[in-house]
Amino acid sequence: MAKKFLSGNEAFAYGIRLARPQVISAYPITPQTIVVEKLSEFVEDGSLKAEFIHVESEHSALSCAMGASSVGARAFTATSSQGLLYMAECLPYAAGGRFPIVMMDANRSTALPWNIYGDQRDSISQLDSGWIQAYAENAQEALDLALQSFYIAEHKSVSTPFMANLDGFVLTHTYEVVDVPSQEQADEFLPPFETENKMSFEQPKNLGFSAGPDSNFIFKYKEHTGILNAKKIIKEAESRFAEIFGRQYTGLTEGYRTDDAEYILITLGSISGLVRETVDKLRNEGKKVGLLRLRYLRPFPDEEIAAAVRNARAVAVLEKDISFGSEGTVYTNVNSALHKAGINIPSSDYIGGLGGKNISAGEIEEIYSELEQQKTGVYFIGIGGGQSGS
Repeated sequence: MAKKFLSGNEAFAYGIRLARPQVISAYPITPQTIVVEKLSEFVEDGSLKAEFIHVESEHSALSCAMGASSVGARAFTATSSQGLLYMAECLPYAAGGRFPIVMMDANRSTALPWNIYGDQRDSISQLDSGWIQAYAENAQEALDLALQSFYIAEHKSVSTPFMANLDGFVLTHTYEVVDVPSQEQADEFLPPFETENKMSFEQPKNLGFSAGPDSNFIFKYKEHTGILNAKKIIKEAESRFAEIFGRQYTGLTEGYRTDDAEYILITLGSISGLVRETVDKLRNEGKKVGLLRLRYLRPFPDEEIAAAVRNARAVAVLEKDISFGSEGTVYTNVNSALHKAGINIPSSDYIGGLGGKNISAGEIEEIYSELEQQKTGVYFIGIGGGQSGS
């Protein structure tokens, strides 16, 4: 294992190289471009033996990856923002075809107004497309997630495409020291891709077919159960990963000082690091606060959320998303989890970081202060100089 000074994009590319994809379909878009550029360098210098296909659009990138997967090849692509939305037609095709493609999304705001900076509205808008969705906090997790994503997606009980999300610029372009495993370690963790869900002369199959009302719902149900099965396989992958690499991850969520916390902030992505520092500061002041980081949005961690917040007095969600005319989509999902578990405590939603707007430590402290007041509602950080409710 070697230490390298890498950006989040570069770390993810190193993780993909270790996974030995056979086909990479590439189309550049800020702030994702560095991932496919780095992979093209690996292919050019011979350290990665793969077909690198520079396609004419993001729609073509995912179409190409589906074609590769349909003949049994391990396939990777990457995108961001409007590129992901351009792929939107293909996303349910890949999920419905049960093609375990891995795609990295550099989270970026969607137009209009045009904006290249990071929020999470692009990926969250596609939660219903049938893909597993994970959110990395730092460059090390990005590299490790690149390896784990193929293990999870390709498992026979899952067979579902995987979208790994990195916050644009804040994570994709920030440099950190990262442990890069050896190829031998990676090969021990991730076996070669094998699937029966492919075109074959020996065992011909009908792929990409039509299904009427009498049978279509069965395929949709199997898609649903495939993502639910991923809960178990995520734990299996992380346990195996810890044995080989010595780094242990915590499944669908990661709790920080939540065991005795009275006020818990739920969030995801790179902002979790600043929230964690704020928790430590407030704990030193005698306040019982905690953080629950959502590592996955699909499959959604209903049970994990309920277990983490059951004894809290109030919870809030901090997210870089808004479902216009309603509330943040993460908040909707969290409230559903609380309702199903019979947990009736005050909850609120704080929407920030849209278009890449900075969220400060002071603003996070203010959220915790308002949690202590057990405020409820939907608030936009920075509107009117403070938290402004709906």
